[in-house]
Amino acid sequence: MVATLKIENLSIKYHTLDDETEAVKNLNLDVNDGEFISIVGPSGCGKTTILSAIAGLLRPSSGKIYLDGSEINYPCNKNCNKIGYMLQRDHLFEWRSILKNVTLGLEIQNKFNKNSVKKIEDMLQKYGLLSFKDYYPHQLSGGMRQRVALIRTLATDPEILLLDEPFSALDYQTRLAVSDEIYKIIKDEGKTTIMVTHDIAESISLSDRVVVLSKRPAQIKNIYDIKLSVENRTPLKSREAPEFRYYFNAIWKELDIHVE
Repeated sequence: MVATLKIENLSIKYHTLDDETEAVKNLNLDVNDGEFISIVGPSGCGKTTILSAIAGLLRPSSGKIYLDGSEINYPCNKNCNKIGYMLQRDHLFEWRSILKNVTLGLEIQNKFNKNSVKKIEDMLQKYGLLSFKDYYPHQLSGGMRQRVALIRTLATDPEILLLDEPFSALDYQTRLAVSDEIYKIIKDEGKTTIMVTHDIAESISLSDRVVVLSKRPAQIKNIYDIKLSVENRTPLKSREAPEFRYYFNAIWKELDIHVE
């Protein structure tokens, strides 16, 4: 398979006047085209730091990150237009309608035009939100807001999606339902995806591979290829697969849960 993203010997250190903290150490990872990868690890181990470096928001102390063979530099270079970053909370602007929230990225990139509005309306129609385009965020449920946030991220047509705990603000039942919906959208759009999560079950149910990190400084302890015997896979169906418990127990044992 073709590697869309390549991380080579990535190390990241944070400096203060008095101290130095090594967050990531010599991390190497290839992410293939169309693949869904989850990154799990103990709290504070550097998961979000890695996403920030991929997005060009953070300068690596050493090492390089490539997207389609071209290096991602800090501050953001032209490659950053190929990256969509969806944060923990939807960050929808309450004073803008749903349609205007979705067009925001295109406006920032000076790509907003009549054709882009038609494309966005088609996406809203496809994913059951067109009738809400003139609503405001406070009028939508948490799950619908997350769908809007994802469509806003997809509207700029990124090659790779970065998801930072995208379901953490939702209650458990909504989280299960929305993970199914967002998984379908991502697969329909054919996007390469890297997700950071604390939820082992979530990582297994959504991913092609799960990357397990050590405690800080983050290094890769293991990578699990997720092979589940389910037809027409969805996150909910994945949780019913007989192999699911094996992966859960194996990943749980890998985690360093006692972090200073």
